Amino acid sequence: MIANDNAITPPKPVPGVEAWSGKDKADENFPVGSFLIAKPLRAHVHAYYTFARNADDIADSPTLSPAEKIARLNTMEAVLTGAQAEGAPSAERLRASFAESGVPDAHARELLIAFRRDAVKNRYANWAELMDYCRYSAAPVGRYLLDLHGESPTTWPASDALCAILQVLNHLQDCAKDLRALDRCYTPQDWLAEAGLATDDLARSETTPALRGVLDKALAATDTLNALAATLPGQIKSRRLRIETAIIVSLAHRLTTHLKSGDPLATRVKLTKFDFLAATLAGLRYAA
Repeated sequence: MIANDNAITPPKPVPGVEAWSGKDKADENFPVGSFLIAKPLRAHVHAYYTFARNADDIADSPTLSPAEKIARLNTMEAVLTGAQAEGAPSAERLRASFAESGVPDAHARELLIAFRRDAVKNRYANWAELMDYCRYSAAPVGRYLLDLHGESPTTWPASDALCAILQVLNHLQDCAKDLRALDRCYTPQDWLAEAGLATDDLARSETTPALRGVLDKALAATDTLNALAATLPGQIKSRRLRIETAIIVSLAHRLTTHLKSGDPLATRVKLTKFDFLAATLAGLRYAA
């Protein structure tokens, strides 16, 4: 399914459908609309990010029912497409942004496919199922940025690989928190079963040797995407976006390394200031 196939019946207005969690760009692992993005484009990137952030917060709400989450997400889509005039401020703002930039709204509508899935789906049977989720939860972000900069769709496969890597790394960082707070587990169920583990083993205070093997298997799977993702900076014509993308590729590699040696059940494994400095220096090599 693609976003344009995701036909919906415009819902009745839901008052106050957007409930911001308080998270913003500073809470993300990777740059969001940084100074490297050309100034005329930053407002568009921020509009897209705010829409995605608010929709994600709905899907992750611990108090809303699945039906309530889907109703709110449907309202956001209806406002985004103009089927409904108002009721979701970030969708209104993004609708105006799309109209100005000429970027198709599919890149936002596809995100909503993933967030609706989050509202009703708490387990993923295997790696292929998880990659299908990443196609909607992560890939649209990269495709949006590339379209906004006028890049060729031929860059999408490498971008999709990078976005999938970033999504899986975030899942691994938050695997214990997601299970404890939302009863949600993105770790493939077949891998857990093969290791003789249950989903609840992810809620332990520290990683067991068997679970370490499962986490390493996920990291190895992301490593197979690295070869394609690493080609993305070299495919991008925009110098600023090329540098930012190279920085993100480097940060993803560094976070992968940290997760291979760290215990995400015992503490949040995260990037350091040195990681950002080193990645920035690596990215500047693409300035030419």
